[in-house]
Amino acid sequence: MKMMKKWLSLLLCGVLLLSTGGLFAACGKQTDDGTTNATDAAKSQVTLRYLNFKPEIAGVYEKIAKVYKEETGVNVIVETAANNQYESTLTAKMATAEAPTLFQINGPKGYANWAPYCADLSDTKLYEHLTDKSLAVTSDGKVYGIPYVVEGYGIIYNEAITDKYFALKDRDSKYKSMDEVRSFAALKSVADDMQKHKTELGIEGVFAATSLKSGEDWRWQTHLMNVPIYYEFKQNKVDLTTDATKEITFSFGDNFKNIFDLYLTDSTVEAKKCGTKTVTDSMAEFALEKCAMVQNGNWAWEQIAGVTGNKVQADKIKFLPIYIGADGEENQGLCVGTENFYAINAKATEAQQKAAADFIYWLYSSDKGKKFVTDALGFIAPFDTFSAEDVPEDPLAVQVQLWMNKQGVYSIPWDFTVFPSQTFKQHFGSALLSYAQGRKTWAQVQENTVAEVVEALALHWPGFRSEMDKAGQAGMKECTLLKLCCDKALAHLGWKATLTFEETIRFTAEWYHRFYRGDGAKQGSMLDFSLGQIAAYVNAAEQREQLWTK
Repeated sequence: MKMMKKWLSLLLCGVLLLSTGGLFAACGKQTDDGTTNATDAAKSQVTLRYLNFKPEIAGVYEKIAKVYKEETGVNVIVETAANNQYESTLTAKMATAEAPTLFQINGPKGYANWAPYCADLSDTKLYEHLTDKSLAVTSDGKVYGIPYVVEGYGIIYNEAITDKYFALKDRDSKYKSMDEVRSFAALKSVADDMQKHKTELGIEGVFAATSLKSGEDWRWQTHLMNVPIYYEFKQNKVDLTTDATKEITFSFGDNFKNIFDLYLTDSTVEAKKCGTKTVTDSMAEFALEKCAMVQNGNWAWEQIAGVTGNKVQADKIKFLPIYIGADGEENQGLCVGTENFYAINAKATEAQQKAAADFIYWLYSSDKGKKFVTDALGFIAPFDTFSAEDVPEDPLAVQVQLWMNKQGVYSIPWDFTVFPSQTFKQHFGSALLSYAQGRKTWAQVQENTVAEVVEALALHWPGFRSEMDKAGQAGMKECTLLKLCCDKALAHLGWKATLTFEETIRFTAEWYHRFYRGDGAKQGSMLDFSLGQIAAYVNAAEQREQLWTK
């Protein structure tokens, strides 16, 4: 099965988000400050229901409801579904007279499930103020989901170090500041030259270590992969709002190689040692100013600031987009996305739908509402009603907001939410490690066929023979997607595989070899062997700090 060139298939199966809560309000006329007229609202006697999907913030929504009633006269009752019960709760509620008017969907996947219940939000005030309209869930020119919180990631850099580099008189790069770095060519020019001057700059490398230890490679097999896939989807005009099967050819694979090679070459460690490095290692290197740059998201500030001896000043930490050498990237921003979108029930009355639109606009436009959003909920809000001061206090959140508000700059959406499976991503991460260590060529990373799986099995199966015709196989069709569907476990339980591809192959091959060629027929022997493998699996999980082992 081809891994990249003929990529599995992206099946946009409809999986809904997480949970819900109920909200009741009366509908009134909208004022200029985003509030409703309490007198008119009382007269209308409209009941608005909102379903909150996160139990951990239920208390905040109850406070929001109290303030909203004080401000507008509208009664708001918040209901919250139990943990991991959003989809089932929403399904049950939609079939009753207490169906929510306001609810959440998890992007295109959620919309595919709930399309008949999603009203067009194109004319709502909240959508009008969305800074990047491409983030919304759309279909046939209409808007059905408005993102209400976002996160962003890119290349984090320490401005104190880059300024020191640009002050060097003997630098070779023509660029004079990071503001001029707006392409991969510019980034490579600066990074390569900084690497030559690393001693003068007091760093061990430009980029922090590329963490490729098992379970630590998500920055590359997911986040970095997202960028070339975005450009492929854009080139092929892929509509992610449909549930059609999508084929990925990895046509921007060489662009992925561009930036990945740069990370490996201009790094604090040799590429061959990346398999021992974790994300924590990388962030510690950045915090201690052993490097100038590291790829990560706005959530990383706590990791940086929490390092003992952290040297990075909050006012010197900045974001740069991940450039890969694609056409038009000079106007590219950060990778910004979410799985949290407001939807309004199309089956509700017109008055109820307006009440829902009024409420969410108040929450994201009024002073009291915005304070709840940033201080209590801790959201980065994707609306121009928020200024640089209306974001969580950490500097990376501020940076995300600044990039989202830049004129003429487009954000890269999170297309990795439709990748085939976690197993696929882990397999790709394993291939990247082999490439970094020199055990695979880039062509082999892109082409991962059934033949390679067979060859891997043979390594752990003495006497194994295969009659596979590799030349003939090249012209044969393979199934585009083979997987045990673990999507719900991933979404609701935070599950992740414990074993790498190589480990999985070894465990499997050794078990079947023992069963068919060893002493599997002896009473108790297979039981003992199986229990031994289970113990080894549990030990690996403990070493990799899987949650279920704690």
